[in-house]
Amino acid sequence: MQAVSRRLGYQYLKPSPANSSLKSFYPLSDHYYGDRPRHSSTLATKGVGHLVRKGTGGRSSVSGIISAVFGATGFLGRYLVQQLAKMGSQVLVPFRGSEDSHRHLKLMGDLGQIVPMKYNPRDENSIKAVMAKANVVINLIGREYETRNYSFEEVNHFMAEQLAVIAKEHGGIMRFIQVSCLGASPSSPSKMLKAKAAAEEAIIRELPEATIMRPAVMVGTEDRILNTWAHFAKNYSFLPLIGDGSTKIQPVYVVDVASAVVAALKDNGTSMGKVYELGGPEVFTVHQLAELMYDTIREYPHYVKVPFPIAKAIAMPREIFLRKVPFPLPIPSIFNLDLISALTQDTVVSPDALNFHDLGIEPHKVKGYPIEFLISYRKGGPQYGSTVSEKVSPEPWP
Repeated sequence: MQAVSRRLGYQYLKPSPANSSLKSFYPLSDHYYGDRPRHSSTLATKGVGHLVRKGTGGRSSVSGIISAVFGATGFLGRYLVQQLAKMGSQVLVPFRGSEDSHRHLKLMGDLGQIVPMKYNPRDENSIKAVMAKANVVINLIGREYETRNYSFEEVNHFMAEQLAVIAKEHGGIMRFIQVSCLGASPSSPSKMLKAKAAAEEAIIRELPEATIMRPAVMVGTEDRILNTWAHFAKNYSFLPLIGDGSTKIQPVYVVDVASAVVAALKDNGTSMGKVYELGGPEVFTVHQLAELMYDTIREYPHYVKVPFPIAKAIAMPREIFLRKVPFPLPIPSIFNLDLISALTQDTVVSPDALNFHDLGIEPHKVKGYPIEFLISYRKGGPQYGSTVSEKVSPEPWP
């Protein structure tokens, strides 16, 4: 693998005089990049479709891809790592938590193909050490709430920009994929979406050939929307509807988003320099999605409509005291001030945007298998009543 990566670094990348200015901004060490020349131009024009491959394409094959997946221990990360490993790619898994944070990922690939690497997102040298052997960088880092240590701007913007700058200096990175958010815009009322938009702009400025993915709110076994709603409804016997529940969203199955990232890697560079908006095949209002959740957990729906000003007032104390108290505050769930602000606008795929179909993927409908994990919230156990699979015919599933 390392020999393939070194050969690719020499073969596809050419030196540039712009390197001297980058050295002054991010000094590089030969300890991480070896003796090969370093270049400011990085991304090969043909993507990774030309890489040397061995085997039939399964887990024990060699795809030629050595991908550094930042944020791999998160929700989307586990599905992306699984799909990369399944095609014979080596996956570098940077982690900053405990040794158990990546344990579930090591089983997804053949022996030695999943490589956990301890790193510090504020330490440039540790990031360079992760990227040293990689030829693909995928950034999944993001967070929808602030903590005492990390702001929206640092997590969603500055870290992404730092990865792009280091990847540009690396000299062997052929693909850079940034996973952003649907609705990212400098004019968004959400701080997180503003930071994501700033990150996209910074990445395109550094790496014009980078690919941007904008998934809508993702659903799946470990999601942070339907699980949060079901848990709240089970504990308190009602569900708060922020506003009147009429905000439109376009939830997408997390496995489809992972498939879109892999499809972009497999092409011949046609997705380079493009932005894809990834939404499910159906548009729901928040109220309609909540009805689907209640129908799946077999509970009678009880709602309390909370107007936006009142919802923001409930969420405001955490934001006020976040950095004023000497201890960490609880993680917000439904009453998250930034998510409440985001819900003041519809978040759907633009009619003229590139989407799943441009990557050759037919996204799954949300109703059915993608949310069947909710049966674990049923009062009488998973077998209480009929399952979603029994209620919904598989014919409409793609």
